[in-house]
Amino acid sequence: MSNAKVLPLLEAEGRSVAPCCPPLTERPMTAEEAETAARMFKALGDPVRLRLFSAVASHEGGEACVCDISDVGVSQPTVSHHLKKLKEAGLLTSERRGTWVYYRVQPSVLAVMGQLLVGASAAG
Repeated sequence: MSNAKVLPLLEAEGRSVAPCCPPLTERPMTAEEAETAARMFKALGDPVRLRLFSAVASHEGGEACVCDISDVGVSQPTVSHHLKKLKEAGLLTSERRGTWVYYRVQPSVLAVMGQLLVGASAAG
């Protein structure tokens, strides 16, 4: 059994924590690990999605109503499409409260992305 570290990535919609992938400097990724990491980074590869993700992550209290973050220069249906893509990638969760939907960044997502890129060399 390997002593390789595997960084957690929370799956979308309340599924349990699943392993994502090792820091890039630890060992080569498997095809499955690369698919998981690519899905996460691909979701952030669009400027509108990156702005929406940033708006949620930086919003006071760690969550944002869609009504507070939808001013990103595209139509409301397009905002909804991009938020759905962020959720599918496991980057955001959402909760409907009345007529509004509130979004949160998955708790471990920012740490996972940072550790994936920084890798083991920063840890020690």
